Amino acid sequence: MREFIVEADGGSRGNPGPAGYGAVVIDAATGETLAERAEYIGIATNNVAEYRGLVAGLRAAHELDPAARIRVRMDSKLVVEQLSGRWKIKHPDMKPLAAEAARVFPSDRITYEWMPREQNKHADRLANEAMDAGKRGEQWSPPATLEGRGELRDQPPQPRTRTTPGGEAAKAHADARAAHNVATPAPSTGWGASPDMGAPTTFVLLRHGETPLTPQKRFSGSGGTDPSLSDVGREQAERVAAALAARGTVQAIVASPLTRTRQTAAAVAARLGLDVAIEDGLRETDFGAWEGLTFGEVQERYPDDLKTWLASPKAEPTGGGESFAATARRIATTRDKLIASYAGRTVLLVSHVTPIKSLVRLAIGAPPESLYRMELSAASLSAVAYYADGNASLRLFNDTSHLR
Repeated sequence: MREFIVEADGGSRGNPGPAGYGAVVIDAATGETLAERAEYIGIATNNVAEYRGLVAGLRAAHELDPAARIRVRMDSKLVVEQLSGRWKIKHPDMKPLAAEAARVFPSDRITYEWMPREQNKHADRLANEAMDAGKRGEQWSPPATLEGRGELRDQPPQPRTRTTPGGEAAKAHADARAAHNVATPAPSTGWGASPDMGAPTTFVLLRHGETPLTPQKRFSGSGGTDPSLSDVGREQAERVAAALAARGTVQAIVASPLTRTRQTAAAVAARLGLDVAIEDGLRETDFGAWEGLTFGEVQERYPDDLKTWLASPKAEPTGGGESFAATARRIATTRDKLIASYAGRTVLLVSHVTPIKSLVRLAIGAPPESLYRMELSAASLSAVAYYADGNASLRLFNDTSHLR
């Protein structure tokens, strides 16, 4: 099942006044923007515009995949609380819009999450573009391609009225204003998590030890020679096994099917007295014709393909390898499967560079290009905790203290 993030916003310059909404659909696995919606809706209130933005975003997601799972993220406390069922919907203008939103996807496939306004810049910008278009007597029109927005993405939104009349709306405004007066919003996970969510599912992420290809910095994915650990790699595996045994928190071990990960996992399992389950979804990216080559060799032999690959997560390595976007989708599916299988437990996942970086990236909501900005050493440990409300918390990254 695919997962989409729908971010929506709406605004009114006058409340009521000239109003518009914006919505964006994002692939939760890759961070890619899949659709944008915006519209000038004439004279309306801020709340009506926000609801209209949500409905437009949900419909856009439904057009992409009616079977998808949806995470709605909005800076409207009112909409989030009402559609989560925690606040009653009293205003007559809100009731039909809320009912319309509820009809797009089944309730068991959609969740609602509040976020600070500064994190909702994309939808906020679209809403302001729609209101600007309305001021010119036009309707908002999308660019030819999402990539073609250029400098428009960096323009700050114009100020707009955020006040809302009425009892429950005034409460929403007060909550939002209080949140914006705090420099750092209270986290929804980690130390700010509600205790009634129970114990999180924690993945301790272990990159395998060195192989002969590792110090040479050669592409070594799932389509190459499947090398074994080197003598250095076996020593690293023993050291990390001793460190994990001393911590005593790991309750299960799952490994990629490749030789180097199975050997690393076996060293840990022997210390902890656990079995090793094999999960194909944890395998490394297939680097196609680049397997076994250094970056410099790839640049010399396939310069155009490498340039395209570095510019887009959708690009595949030469020879039919696996794109980072495809890897991210595979990893997201594997993550969900393992969370369901090991709910509330601490599990050691023995994997590779790209899968581990992808799990970290998805946990913190970083863009796809962040993969190029992470350093992940051989036999390093990272950790991510997953909570019952669907949020995640990065607890450790690239720890190599056990190797020194």
